Amino acid sequence: ILPLKGKILNVEKARFDKLLSSQEVGTLVTALGCSIGPEFDIDGLRYHKIIIMTDADVDGAHIRTLLLTFFYRHLREVVERGHVYIAQPPLYKVKKGKQEQYLKDEAALDAFLTNMALDDAGVHLASGESIVGEVLERLFEAYRAGRAVADKLYRIFPHETLHGMLFIAPVAVSDLADSERMEAFARDLESQLPSDPKEGMFFRVAIEPDPERSEFRVVAERVQHGLMDRFVFGHQFFDGGDFDQIAKASKLLVGLIDEGAQVSRGERSSDVLSFEQAFNWLMSEARRGPQIQRYKGLGEMNPEQLWETTMDSSTRRLLKVTVEDMSEADRMFVTLMGDEVEPRREFIEDNALNVLNLDI
Repeated sequence: ILPLKGKILNVEKARFDKLLSSQEVGTLVTALGCSIGPEFDIDGLRYHKIIIMTDADVDGAHIRTLLLTFFYRHLREVVERGHVYIAQPPLYKVKKGKQEQYLKDEAALDAFLTNMALDDAGVHLASGESIVGEVLERLFEAYRAGRAVADKLYRIFPHETLHGMLFIAPVAVSDLADSERMEAFARDLESQLPSDPKEGMFFRVAIEPDPERSEFRVVAERVQHGLMDRFVFGHQFFDGGDFDQIAKASKLLVGLIDEGAQVSRGERSSDVLSFEQAFNWLMSEARRGPQIQRYKGLGEMNPEQLWETTMDSSTRRLLKVTVEDMSEADRMFVTLMGDEVEPRREFIEDNALNVLNLDI
């Protein structure tokens, strides 16, 4: 184990003489034994499995990127031969009673909690029908997929509008030329959107002619503190995969739950007015039992936990670093780590919408 203090030099910007004077880089090169630059000799490499282990926060990600930049620029053959790996320590530990389980990421935690939420769970309709088992599981999956679209596109459209579409009858692309159908869709959507008279916040939803097509498009206006924002849902949106995901969910959820419905899990139950309330209640109940610990850094684990999750070769998870496209890899390192600010700014702007959780 070779501990490195802080962040190593960004070799994409540094001159080679400055690189050689860096204590951390020098320590790493000495430990590997193969040197760098003109004296590089792959046969001198002492280790054929080099594992980068960093914390799971933004600083850890930066350090990992700096190390990968160093390996790619000055020890590329080490990478090409498949000797570099990234440790994948778990982000969560879940303890229930005497049982402990490590979960690798948010998706694994969500799957774990979903399984717990659905255990001995049911949604009981006012008609007397109960939704349980695989049927309830399919509804969970559909609602989660639709809500994921709202989460993904929140920078483009208000979360409330996309989430509201989950509970109204969807429109098809062929409906966009039908003013009555589109007006009904707009009215239904507006009825799903929140308002707060005390804060002066409300939504207006209407349709307008699409200037580029013989169709109509939906316009949602959000008024808050006297300011209005306008959001347009046109042909491209309704013909896209994101709305298709919402439509698939809404076909299952529309009109499913009316007044008088209940959700239950085990001996506990609650009245609900929507599937959203049922979903949130069950997920909240699932969190009641287990103790969930999130590991921000490797130092938060005790020695036994660190061995079991990260060091033990029989149980640890590793991600092998490979280079499939050399020119694309070069372009990415230059863009993200190089001296030119403008390409990096453009990259951030182009990809910002794909980021759900930004750690600053």
